[in-house]
Amino acid sequence: MADAAVDTVASVPVAVVGAGPAGLMLAHLLGRAGVSAIAIDTRSRHEIEMTQRAGILEADAARDLVETGVGDRILRDGHEHEGIELRFDGRPHRIHFKELVGESVWLYPQTDVFIDLADARARDGGTVHFGVADTEVLDVATSAPRVRFTAPDGTRHEIRARYVVGADGSRSTCRDLVPEKRRVRYGKEYPFAWFGILAEAPMSAPELVYAHSEHGFALISQRTETVQRMYFQCDPDESADAWQDDRIWETLQARVAGRDGFRLMEGPILEKTVLRFRSFVQEPMRWGSMALAGDAAHTVPPTGARGLNLALHDVKVLADVLLKALGSTGDAALDEYQPRALQRVWRAQNFSSWMTQLLHTAPGGTAFDLRRQLGELDNVVSTRGGRAYLAEQYTGWPASALG
Repeated sequence: MADAAVDTVASVPVAVVGAGPAGLMLAHLLGRAGVSAIAIDTRSRHEIEMTQRAGILEADAARDLVETGVGDRILRDGHEHEGIELRFDGRPHRIHFKELVGESVWLYPQTDVFIDLADARARDGGTVHFGVADTEVLDVATSAPRVRFTAPDGTRHEIRARYVVGADGSRSTCRDLVPEKRRVRYGKEYPFAWFGILAEAPMSAPELVYAHSEHGFALISQRTETVQRMYFQCDPDESADAWQDDRIWETLQARVAGRDGFRLMEGPILEKTVLRFRSFVQEPMRWGSMALAGDAAHTVPPTGARGLNLALHDVKVLADVLLKALGSTGDAALDEYQPRALQRVWRAQNFSSWMTQLLHTAPGGTAFDLRRQLGELDNVVSTRGGRAYLAEQYTGWPASALG
């Protein structure tokens, strides 16, 4: 189909495959600098809006969204969290981010980040094609890559660009364009998953609660004053449909129970899902005239709330690099991208893996393993160094802190 006739041809400096938060933020940043970009996605805008995803933003990511003109809805509708609670051995322990490292995080659903970015692209006259099919990314090893796709009305289109960015998620086809002999894929599958629910109930706590118990892990999150998101550790092959509401609440209550009498506020369960997770990184993140960003290049377990933040950092770096490449520096500027992005990626992989092993009960774990975990958790909460480490990792690293 590479040489088949098309109905339209558009020429722009940058074509973006994937119009989730990463792809739209990149197009937004480039647009603010006067560089046109066209973004496409196989999903409809409605499909993306209906996909419920994590909602913790680092302070820097939240500031970037506001200061670059995406909108200030995050300040009005989001919730600033100055810490988290670790519950273990039947007791609560607060990690006070503001006190320890002077930063906080924002509870703001990824769905809303997407909506804000999509609205900003429409407001600014950016071109985004949702619901496309038959996407082809061609000639990425040359200086004239192309992207072809079929629009929802059946017409066929071609984008001619100087650079292509693959921001097409964890099932990326763009990353497969890096020749097999020239790419390295690092990964780890975890022997557990998260059973997630969306419940119509009041908030049980003002900030996130990470609970470790002999029964397994649980995470108590929030969405709004009346709808909450909660998770508990389960087998990766668990069926969400096999769990009745009473059993779900009994499991969650057992995992957060403590000598302080803490109990979750219960209500009707609106949604049930089983979330498998893994660690993944592909190198290189750039091949010829194509760069990879976000989940197309790396995924992390959700325990450390790093996924969306990593994607937004990728495109912040990439926008800077692409502007240099399109200017007087030329292609050599692209060599900056991978080192700058990967340093944060591997830091996040380490933190997410550490948080995961710290809080989850591994299959086949012994009484010794459980007691050792409690000793590590005690080390974290009982020393300023341990608390500061967790606070610094969780709130993210300022760009100035990285090489």
